[in-house]
Amino acid sequence: MAGNTRAQLALAKLAKPEILGKGGFRLTSAAFKQGDELDPCFTADEEDAVAPPLDWSAPPSEAAELVLIVEDPDAPSDEPFCHWLVWGLAPQQGQLLEGEVPPRVGKNSFGNSEWALPAPPQGDEAHEYIFQLFALDLPVALMPGAGRDELFAAMEGHVVAATMLSANYARAENDGEEGDWDDVDIDSIDFDGN
Repeated sequence: MAGNTRAQLALAKLAKPEILGKGGFRLTSAAFKQGDELDPCFTADEEDAVAPPLDWSAPPSEAAELVLIVEDPDAPSDEPFCHWLVWGLAPQQGQLLEGEVPPRVGKNSFGNSEWALPAPPQGDEAHEYIFQLFALDLPVALMPGAGRDELFAAMEGHVVAATMLSANYARAENDGEEGDWDDVDIDSIDFDGN
């Protein structure tokens, strides 16, 4: 697998190490702690899955806007798989509720503007999903639907603080037994308990 492209993550490209967590800027989630397993209800393994809830502490006073980028550096590609590009977040303490539609969303690696549900290949070790929040010193002048490269270009040189939170997820092995109704003789089941 080509994955583990950490040097290509948004944090590595756009933020200097000394601004990580600047002034207590911190990203958390009620759904998972740093390094925990991501609940399947936020992944492609469950119907009606949505993006997880996120909370952040007050960014620096010079912040004009916040940007959230979620990437998987373990994807089998030359750059991290982009799950979510979000901007237009107010530069203050705040949150995104579970499944909430953000103000502006860009194109993920699938080419659509929504939370790309984590779906690592079956048999892969757990992939890491890195939620990266950036405080910028000016608003992002991009229309919704912009791509990762466009957003990175707009952010270049304007990141004043950053924080991150990560979760892991591996798909359960499907042994073909659970939920396989092809070999069940419905007529032989005694539904009345007699």
